[in-house]
Amino acid sequence: MAKMNVNGKNYDVDVEPSTPLLWAIREQIGLTGTKYGCGVAQCGACTVHINGAPVRSCSMPVGAVGAKKVTTIEGLAPDGVLTKVQKAWLENEVPQCGYCQSGMIMAVTALLAKKPKPTDADINAAITNICRCGTFQQVREAIHAAANA
Repeated sequence: MAKMNVNGKNYDVDVEPSTPLLWAIREQIGLTGTKYGCGVAQCGACTVHINGAPVRSCSMPVGAVGAKKVTTIEGLAPDGVLTKVQKAWLENEVPQCGYCQSGMIMAVTALLAKKPKPTDADINAAITNICRCGTFQQVREAIHAAANA
């Protein structure tokens, strides 16, 4: 049994310590906004925050999380008020299929927390998530819009 703090709530999850955090979040806790993409930490669809830092949850074992605070896409706007990143996403019509978007938004939120006014070079270095629909130009526009909001 592992104890976890996800989106400010404490959970007891009955998983092996080696279980990927992604599966504990989705299958044990029931938060399905975090997506499974590749399973090898390459695509970023599973990005969550651990103590504010973006982490690919498909490769993070539950046993490594410990008392750290996990935030999922559901935890960004707990009162239903969208964040500036989420608003910029909608205003710039970023999603097409939308599958990668929760991970992308989590990565961008972490970037803007660290660098409130990122350059294109900062974006290129930090946002390595993959979008199969190819919305990278809209993503960049939304990042700059959120930075200026």
